[in-house]
Amino acid sequence: MTMNSLHSSSETNSFQLLDDRIQRWIWEQGWTAMRAVQEYAIPALITGESDVILAAATSAGKTEAAFFPILTRLLRSSPQSGFVLSISPLKALINDQTQRLGDLCESLDLPVLGWHGDVPATRKQRFLKDMMGILIITPESLEALFVNKGTTIPAFAQAVRSIVIDELHSFIGTERGKQVQSLVARLELAAGHRIPRVGLSATLGDKALAADSLRPGSGSDVITIDAAEDGYELKLVVKGYVDESVKVDTSIGDQAAIDHDASEYDLVEEQNTGSAKFAISEYLYKQLLGTNNLVFPNSRSQVEFYADQLRRRCERDGIPNQFWTHHGSLSREIREEAEAALKAGVTAATAVCTNTLELGIDIGNIRSVAQIGPPPSVASLRQRLGRSGRRVGEPAILRCIAIERKLSAKSSFSDRIREGLVQTVAMVRLLLQQWVEPPRKGALHASTLVQQILSVIAQRGGATAAELHSTLIRTGVFDQIEASQFSGLLRAMGANDILMQESSGSLLPGTIGEKLINSYEFYSAFSSGEEFRLIAEGRVLGSIPIQRPLVPGQRLIFAGRRWRVRDVDTKGKVITVMANHGGTPPSFDGVAGMVHDRVRQEMRYVLSDDKQISFLDSTATNLLDESRKWFIEAELERKRLVVDGSSILLLGWRGDWAHDALCLLLTAAGLLTSNEGVALRVFATDIKRVEGVLYQISKGPTPTVADLRLKPEHVIREKWDWVLPDQLRLLSFASSHLDLQAAQALAADLLTLGTEQTRVE
Repeated sequence: MTMNSLHSSSETNSFQLLDDRIQRWIWEQGWTAMRAVQEYAIPALITGESDVILAAATSAGKTEAAFFPILTRLLRSSPQSGFVLSISPLKALINDQTQRLGDLCESLDLPVLGWHGDVPATRKQRFLKDMMGILIITPESLEALFVNKGTTIPAFAQAVRSIVIDELHSFIGTERGKQVQSLVARLELAAGHRIPRVGLSATLGDKALAADSLRPGSGSDVITIDAAEDGYELKLVVKGYVDESVKVDTSIGDQAAIDHDASEYDLVEEQNTGSAKFAISEYLYKQLLGTNNLVFPNSRSQVEFYADQLRRRCERDGIPNQFWTHHGSLSREIREEAEAALKAGVTAATAVCTNTLELGIDIGNIRSVAQIGPPPSVASLRQRLGRSGRRVGEPAILRCIAIERKLSAKSSFSDRIREGLVQTVAMVRLLLQQWVEPPRKGALHASTLVQQILSVIAQRGGATAAELHSTLIRTGVFDQIEASQFSGLLRAMGANDILMQESSGSLLPGTIGEKLINSYEFYSAFSSGEEFRLIAEGRVLGSIPIQRPLVPGQRLIFAGRRWRVRDVDTKGKVITVMANHGGTPPSFDGVAGMVHDRVRQEMRYVLSDDKQISFLDSTATNLLDESRKWFIEAELERKRLVVDGSSILLLGWRGDWAHDALCLLLTAAGLLTSNEGVALRVFATDIKRVEGVLYQISKGPTPTVADLRLKPEHVIREKWDWVLPDQLRLLSFASSHLDLQAAQALAADLLTLGTEQTRVE
């Protein structure tokens, strides 16, 4: 059931359904009306008979929409008992929600506890004794409860009145999402009855898939209330920049970069006037100064670069700093400083950030959002934009910035079609069409099954294979794992001393299994790489991935400031730094996501169309006109095989799941191939041979993972993949990262439309 039409509060009168004490609290807050999502959520949730998904923009009142009716039901229970379990993806969100619900719960004489490592054990013990109110917890902390307090789980589960999953979209299709599904299903088994579930989300790409994620196997019974577009007004611009600068090598480990002093670095900046990044910094400074905003570059190193540039401009003009950094490698203290500056509303503040500020942490009213480079996805762009325009009467403001290289005779295919700009335009157009990527279907995430097997055994003090199958497979969470695959996994775990079997048939942790369960890292379903801590004058600044260590004397930019490395303690994984004038951002992983079919198809429409796009500035318009002209002259609308020097480009215009799969199939057939975005590059010049392999792929049976000829050790992507039997590991990898059926269809399309070739010049 989906409710899309919105009505006024006078028509639905949901307010009257709430407990008197909650009504009184609402009046005391000065509210004059209920939000649309709240109007529809209250009657749907107040009986507890249905599972419900609430979709609405960030700061649109989803939390209250869920908790007002749930707490009403809790208050009216006789005798009043039990608690609401809220599962949240981030500790910062837990702190935010605990504070947000604290005043309401205090007026209701109900405790609210945010459960994480910083909360005293006495408070946790008190909650487990009383089991009343609201418990907000991460999946990892809930996992730890199952493992370490297994005997209390039946009573704990029986006290749960409702389960709220915050930021549901962030869990769908991930290892962590499988973990949440499994934990919730295990709670219901322990309780002995169904527990109503509520999912909160700002973006829903496919309502049916989201519903099935909330209640696997029974998604058709989930009520979806979608008020995501309530009161939505948008002002946007896509600005283009041409980077004409000469790249200066200041990479980590370069002795020249280590030895330069501040004056040399500043001179490089002054002379590098053709750099688009400095022009963008100046534009952002002028546009954002004096207001609250979010700026999203596409990597943590770029966050550091732009934050540093913006802060230095404040220093240049003699005004207090208004620009802050926020990303996952920073310490909690520094992140919270940025959040507090945004939320205070006393002085202007802009956060230059990664997706750490994409989710629903309360940071007050944000005037605008800037996106530098193509966003990771349309869903991500929508989530970020939801931060802006929440004040009554104010529109959301979106500034997208595309950087393109100056063309030369040696320019690549990607540069000639202005791929970054075109992808940004396509994503903005899809955003305006209210489309976002649907969840990925069919991913096995067998890695997470390994964790859950050990978790169930630890919770119960042992379990038989049949009990594990009933708990984890028959509940619908891992129902794609066949019985033979499950048995094979248990045998593999036994062979690796992760499991052992008693004479009674009960499975227990083996020697390795005990060590795994007793490690603090066990509770997480996903991997987190080792990192070095950065410390300045005794203060922890944050962390750097261990794959990129620094050396004494190295300069870097971190937390929006410049530092010089004093000492590197490899054993303690600590880097000590001191303030310095020179520096270059450390190298972090980027945040680019897998691009969906629909985005690449929209990119092709953008290039083949001749209509002007109103939200482009003059530079972006000229860049797009340039790419469209070349697209037409090269006849790329009808040609799919393009000779490019000593390679052949296959213009697939499909999503990365299909492109990656076809790359592997071609490589397995002896044609080394790489995925370069809209095109696949085959490192060969014999077109007839390429066409022959494409024909074999398109006319043969549906490809299987065996056709990829992958080595099992090369597809370890998830935390527990190393435990999986070879075949299950390959299947799990393919289910998450590849679309073999789409790859076969793409091979056929390339043959049909690609028999004439052109040459990149």
